[in-house]
Amino acid sequence: MVSKDQAIGAVICLVCVIVAVLYVVGLFGYEQLIKPWLNLGTADSVGYWLIALPVLIAFVAILAIGAWIGWTMATTPPPKPIEEITTEMEEKKEEPKTEEPAAEEKTEKKKK
Repeated sequence: MVSKDQAIGAVICLVCVIVAVLYVVGLFGYEQLIKPWLNLGTADSVGYWLIALPVLIAFVAILAIGAWIGWTMATTPPPKPIEEITTEMEEKKEEPKTEEPAAEEKTEKKKK
C-alpha cells in the first residue's frame, strides 16, 4: 500500500522530470519540435526567456531570503551579556531554598 507521502513524492518527481524535459526541448529543440505547433517567436527570444526567467526567480528568491534574515536580525532583541547571566546564577545559588509542601498537601490543593 502506498502512503500519502509516497504518492505526493511520486507526483513531485513526475512533475520535475516533465518540466526538465520540456525545458531542454524548449531550449534546444524549439525550431523543430515546438514552433510548428506553438509559434511563440524566434528561437533566440524563446531561449533567452527560458534562461532569464529561472535566473530572475532564483535571484529574487535569494534576495527575499536575505531580506528575511536581515529583518529577523533587526527585530530580535540582543542577548543578555554573559556577566549578567553569571551574576543571576550566583544570586540563585545564594538564595535559601524553601521547602516545597508535601505531596499530600499538593493533591489536596488540586482537589479544591
